[in-house]
Amino acid sequence: MGRQFISTAMAERNPYDVLGVGKNASDGEIKRAFRKKARQYHPDRNQGDAASEAKFKEVQSAYDSISTPESRREHDQQEQMRNMFGGGRGGRGGMGGGFPGMGGQPRGQPQRPAQQPKAATINVGLDLSTEDAMGGGQFEISFNRFKKEGNSMETKRTTVNLRLEPGATHGTTKTLRGQGHDHPEGQRGDVVVTVRISMGEMCRWEGNQLVQDVPVPYSVLVMGGKVSVRLPSGKVGKLSVAANTEVGDRRRMSGAGYNGGDLTLEFSLIPVEALSDEQRSALETLRDLGL
Repeated sequence: MGRQFISTAMAERNPYDVLGVGKNASDGEIKRAFRKKARQYHPDRNQGDAASEAKFKEVQSAYDSISTPESRREHDQQEQMRNMFGGGRGGRGGMGGGFPGMGGQPRGQPQRPAQQPKAATINVGLDLSTEDAMGGGQFEISFNRFKKEGNSMETKRTTVNLRLEPGATHGTTKTLRGQGHDHPEGQRGDVVVTVRISMGEMCRWEGNQLVQDVPVPYSVLVMGGKVSVRLPSGKVGKLSVAANTEVGDRRRMSGAGYNGGDLTLEFSLIPVEALSDEQRSALETLRDLGL
């Protein structure tokens, strides 16, 4: 019913950093960021530029790492394991004096019997469509955890159920206490689930605020006019753009966002992939006139 995935990493540069998105970005935000970067560094637009070609390959590789729920889950899982064991040691492991990231007592330090060590937290992202988020219900979440087996720590695939009330908000966290990693000498850790709601490629979240990109032709930005806008609800309408609007200007629409919340519209310039002969001639005329 639900879709789900775990948190963070890779041996190369982190794909979230390459694409310029946060680890809790929705699928739509990731796709939008990729297309923007790919357009910027595409070889057809940067012919003969080796640096741009290398950057384009890096962007493509980063997107491939987290472009689907399955690839994103695998990437985030590997990063978390690497972070816990300082470079990728996973699976079977000895049960010495504490595991990295598991709260073990450093050697040579006096023992403090008051508090039992606890395993590190597993961070999980639960990716939902607007329909799933609005409807709520029971969602399956799968992740890898370390399970104590005799004198070893084994990697175990675990699936748990999480119930969400209808109208869950983006960024909401739920803690599943004691359902994470085993600790070789202490308490089992927790699982923290973060809800990520995808609102489409043109939308992104800024905290609890939903922001939608509205591409506008240069002529409309300067002279004013109307542009067609599809709202998150699916409704399509004409939006008036005032003369001398600048890229980055915003307008707020009450009740047009997720679950009846506000929607912030942010104006951007429509990217031009190629010019027709008529467009090029018109632009040359405008350039000659000082515009």
